[in-house]
Amino acid sequence: MSSLPANVAVSSHPCFISKLSLLRSASTPPKETMALVHELSLILATEALARSLTVEKTGEKGVTPLGVTYEVEKVTKSIALVPILRSGLGMLEAFQTLLPEPTPVHHLGLFREKVTLQPVEYYNNLPTRADSSKDENSPCDIAIVLDPVIATGGTAEAAIQTLREWGVPRILVVSILGSVEGVTRAANENNGEGLNLVVGAIDRELGGDNGGMIVPGVGDIGDRLFLTIGK
Repeated sequence: MSSLPANVAVSSHPCFISKLSLLRSASTPPKETMALVHELSLILATEALARSLTVEKTGEKGVTPLGVTYEVEKVTKSIALVPILRSGLGMLEAFQTLLPEPTPVHHLGLFREKVTLQPVEYYNNLPTRADSSKDENSPCDIAIVLDPVIATGGTAEAAIQTLREWGVPRILVVSILGSVEGVTRAANENNGEGLNLVVGAIDRELGGDNGGMIVPGVGDIGDRLFLTIGK
């Protein structure tokens, strides 16, 4: 979409668009909701990782079942997956499935205060720099933030800032749905330096009782995934 910053990519995959219509429906049961979030995340993971990762020849040789040698190619960049609790957990398995090597998972717990709509951090298990598996200059090459819905953009912005403070040079944020306002706010954090967003679809309006929900949106996806609606 031309109204979005240049570091934002929006999916146009027909299967994604069709499945998102199913996820929007209030009549979709919880088990199917979880399956749809996973399937939508698989589509986004394919698109996002293709944009963000490259492979390199390792110098190793492999042998096929026919006895023919070939050059081994691998993703050599170090990656960390960072799901935003709770709802980001619904996207995690899709990325773990596609990534060719086991990948560290670091959780960030953020909730949006109901009156001010400002993000509040309640959990952070990013390892200290001394515990990092990378050198002391960078804990990983790229951190992938998993956050199904970007409404006001405050939570995504706070997560990006936390990862910058941790020392990550590249950040990729992947979301199933976002608002123009929220995605733009997140994408412009620190002028978008070292930052890219891949979003499945864009809804133009924020609404609800306090203006903090995407319209038409998918409702509170965390409540729908974890059966906590009305609690």
